[in-house]
Amino acid sequence: MSNAVELNHLRVLFASLAAVDDVSLHVNYGEVVTLLGPNGAGKTTLVETLLGFRDPSSGTVRLHGLDPRRDHHEVVVRTGALLQRGGVWFPMTPAQVLELTATYYDAPRDARELLTLLDLDRCARTPWRRLSGGEQQRTLLALALIGRPRVLVLDEPTTAVDAEGRQVIRDIIRAERDRGCALLITTHELDEAERLSDRLVIMNRGHVVAQGTLDELAGDAEMIIETSGPVDPDGLSAVLRCEVVLDGPLRLRCATTSSPELLAVVTGYLTRTGVALVSLRTRASLEERYLQLIADERSGSRA
Repeated sequence: MSNAVELNHLRVLFASLAAVDDVSLHVNYGEVVTLLGPNGAGKTTLVETLLGFRDPSSGTVRLHGLDPRRDHHEVVVRTGALLQRGGVWFPMTPAQVLELTATYYDAPRDARELLTLLDLDRCARTPWRRLSGGEQQRTLLALALIGRPRVLVLDEPTTAVDAEGRQVIRDIIRAERDRGCALLITTHELDEAERLSDRLVIMNRGHVVAQGTLDELAGDAEMIIETSGPVDPDGLSAVLRCEVVLDGPLRLRCATTSSPELLAVVTGYLTRTGVALVSLRTRASLEERYLQLIADERSGSRA
């Protein structure tokens, strides 16, 4: 069986600029893959090409094994999308646009169910132009869900959404994955990516910098220690018998795996120097790894 989403050596050119440059990735049914990258990385262009709104300059794009340009109708009825550049005719209400869109599908979800699920009951009869940014975003997500899609493509789904709305969207994403839907998400929000993703694809300047699971992208095992006061890295290195480097005035990175024995060594050393242990992590956060990968890639480009 083919992957739900498959891109092979995709390139999209704007004149001489490669907005997407030799990108290959896939998403399986029942999986959440998140695209990360700074502004201008090529994420939105990739999504628009995947959905058939742009022609690839070279390479192949497939949704459900189909060509999104040649087989556009078949792709549309099986795919839900939330795009940054989407919108609703401004006099329409969430209830009206959901009821209208439901008529395009053979077995749509109930519009009233989606209004309740996305906490839109209170504004169901409010014209689009009077909705808040979060209410508009949740209405667009409801439109993406109404056809019971096998693939969901969500471009920045939590933009302008408050904390309560974010939790609703997270729950929906997990529920869609659990029913076997494939989800490709783009976001700038690293915390959201860390919470939701089975795999991540990090892009910069049109190409893939790294991809894999959170564990695969976490890098080599290490202890990351935050302290209440300055600590001499050489002194801590001597007692741990590994490399220790400063990563800020009160943070140290120790090139070793964590264990109860080493934790006792660390706390004992800090106690003797009059400093308290504030926190200890065994892996870099996604934000730290993301920033490191982007910085390394930029340095390589300049070399």
